[in-house]
Amino acid sequence: MFPKTLDYYQIQLTRMLETERYGEAKALLSFLLQCGGEAERHHTEWQALLGWLEAAFPEAEGSYAGEDWMGEEEEEDAEEALRARLNERSGQDGEYVPKLLAQLENEGDPEQQLLALSQLVHLDHPDIEPRIRTWLGEREHHPAVQFRALQLLRRLGSSGPVSMWRGGEALTLEPELTPLSFGEFPPAVRDVLDRVGQAAEVSDPTLSYFAEEMWKECVQVAYGTSVYNRMTEEDDGSSDLWAAALHQFLVEKLHGQASDEWVREQYGITGELRFRYEQALRWLRQYAGELQPGT
Repeated sequence: MFPKTLDYYQIQLTRMLETERYGEAKALLSFLLQCGGEAERHHTEWQALLGWLEAAFPEAEGSYAGEDWMGEEEEEDAEEALRARLNERSGQDGEYVPKLLAQLENEGDPEQQLLALSQLVHLDHPDIEPRIRTWLGEREHHPAVQFRALQLLRRLGSSGPVSMWRGGEALTLEPELTPLSFGEFPPAVRDVLDRVGQAAEVSDPTLSYFAEEMWKECVQVAYGTSVYNRMTEEDDGSSDLWAAALHQFLVEKLHGQASDEWVREQYGITGELRFRYEQALRWLRQYAGELQPGT
């Protein structure tokens, strides 16, 4: 299985879980567990998720029939139907929301926490906002989970500072400023993908796809930190140096090419930008788990 195909299946799986199509999710997981290649490194994670779904939703049945694309209008209809269904369930079962909040607070698996948040965002209940605020401030959580929680608070209309931990550092953020989509991030962040797309258009068009997926994850992971502040700087070279670092990192990962001379020349990384570029590249490697903090 190729990485791009793997990403497609991961997106399908996330959509199935968010829309409570647990039977189809179990069928897709069973299919993925039979795949080799790049998929094998995810087998342990998928097996654990399948086991949880079997235990939590033993009655859920379904099949996997291939492509699962939905248009924008269909997605909106599905979201409204999900909201109505979840709130009906919450009205019938007074423990439904408390159980989801307990799952969020007590579960150490980021996938399960994201699943709880994906349902809580559709529910109307007075305990959701204060419990999530408290949960964020108690201890550090996976950055992607923290970002999704901040988005949930914004969707709830929450205002006022919220505290959370990242890398042992206490952060204070305003949830109402949290981007709900990539288009809401500052121009300097969005311009990075444009710059990579232009540079890779001729030399390696497929690199743009991987750049988009990784960069969107990176800005969520960095959100609220000093690194994010550097990403959003609007000086003339900020987008160029981050685009160059992202491009070089992906060239190393995809092609094993270590020299960055062509990349630096392509993006105009000279003088002061060279040091900032190397800092950015080091952060990307650290984000990918290739370096330990402080190395």
